[in-house]
Amino acid sequence: MRDLQLPGRSPAMAMNGMAATHNPHATRVAIEVLRSGGAAIDAAVAAAAVLAVVEPQQTGIGGDCFVLMAKNGTGDVIGYNGSGRTPRGLPTTGLAPEGATQIEDCSPHAVTIPGAINAWTRLVADHGCKEIGELLQPAIDFARNGFPVHPRVAHDWIEDAPRLRRDPNAARIFLPNDRPLRAGEVFRNPGLADALSLIAKNGRDGFYKGPVAKEIVNYLRGLGGYHTLEDFETAEGEYVTPVRTTYRDMEVCQIPPNNQGITALLMLNILEGFDLSAMEPMSAERLHLEVEAGRLAYRDRDAFVCDTRHAAYPFDAILSKDYAARLRAEISPDRFATHLPPPLMRKSDTVYLTVVDKDRNCVSFINSVYWGFGSTRVAPTFGITLQNRGMGFSLDPSHPNAVGPGKRPLHTIMPGMALKNGRPWLVYGVMGGDYQPFGHTHVLTGVADFGLDPQAAIDQARIFHTMGETVVERGIPKDTVEQLRQMGHTIVEAPEPHGGGQMIMIDWDQGVLIGGSDSRMDGCALGY
Repeated sequence: MRDLQLPGRSPAMAMNGMAATHNPHATRVAIEVLRSGGAAIDAAVAAAAVLAVVEPQQTGIGGDCFVLMAKNGTGDVIGYNGSGRTPRGLPTTGLAPEGATQIEDCSPHAVTIPGAINAWTRLVADHGCKEIGELLQPAIDFARNGFPVHPRVAHDWIEDAPRLRRDPNAARIFLPNDRPLRAGEVFRNPGLADALSLIAKNGRDGFYKGPVAKEIVNYLRGLGGYHTLEDFETAEGEYVTPVRTTYRDMEVCQIPPNNQGITALLMLNILEGFDLSAMEPMSAERLHLEVEAGRLAYRDRDAFVCDTRHAAYPFDAILSKDYAARLRAEISPDRFATHLPPPLMRKSDTVYLTVVDKDRNCVSFINSVYWGFGSTRVAPTFGITLQNRGMGFSLDPSHPNAVGPGKRPLHTIMPGMALKNGRPWLVYGVMGGDYQPFGHTHVLTGVADFGLDPQAAIDQARIFHTMGETVVERGIPKDTVEQLRQMGHTIVEAPEPHGGGQMIMIDWDQGVLIGGSDSRMDGCALGY
């Protein structure tokens, strides 16, 4: 397998439409949808469905999604929250062993009602040109007839194999011959093809009513869950107003809480007070400021981000430039702060994709089952991997993000979009669980402050701070690492790359789309 931490490729360029995804099959399908007259959201959903089959460790129809959309190249950005809630009958106590700090990853209580299919069908009906049944056909074909496993997927599959062995259904489906799939081997999931076919035929009801919902509910209740058919039948997402801030000459949009996107906006507000463009892109000076801004922003994330239907959130205060200035004063430009608590960090698996069509409809789309293969709880007949987003809750009953019935947890997956002169300029996202605000900030400042194209910004080596350690990819220069160490950072080398991402830039003057896709993953950007 190639070295995952040594990226490098040219950006894709086109004039009509473009897609960038984690997998070549998904990117190709998205382009085919665009060329056949589909809108950006049609292409995005078709690609997301393919990814739900060919990247089962990252995503699936048993997970959630969030979307940002700009219609016809305008600055009127639409947000959609496609995250699921806990069962209405969930008690507030007794969900984890005494003394536990989080719900266990494989617990049925970690399985929130999946929101992805409701989101896909709603968005296609409201903003697409094609029927959901047509858009799901490529995914159905891959699930039924098979696909070759790509190298990064195989890498993750091996890593997640011990967790898969805990569930008989997961082991039977995802460890054929009692082992994970290797790169180049063909995998099939005919049960998932049957589930997708029911959705293709019956739309939303194919998942939330009938045999699929009944099997998932019966399976989870057999494990001790509180899920009901009514929880599935009434599950729905919602359109939301994006939260925004300005950075340099851009306006940056994120999904509001329960999403953690506001964390990236706070990081940008803090960093705006420093002249990053006067620094070297891979200098200790720049990366130190990125870490310190992140530690400050994550402190607020861990304190406040929640389901705002159940607890108040101080939007105006958190996003004010005055508040960012007060936080900025806590940063020493040459010394690691010792007074900040370590952020609460977890790794997760996610797919992010972006599509821009010929009419400049722009879609920033992210879909996930959270940890590798989610909860590793898999519907026995339909082969659907169920997410474990309930781990995002706090077990402290006084916390705004406390677990409870009918609630959404703090959610890590973040689609991003940046506007310039009132029009979409960058449609982007960086996956990787809790890393995502760092990733968004890193690639966005790479473009805005250092003039990098989308591919170069995504390829640029990354840094992360987690649990008291500054974790650096191998592409960070050795002298930078040593300077960071002298500033007080505890340095460790990243055992694997930090996340993965995609970006499309719109050059309005030339009428050109410029795309980048993270070579830490298996995908690509293509246009026509």
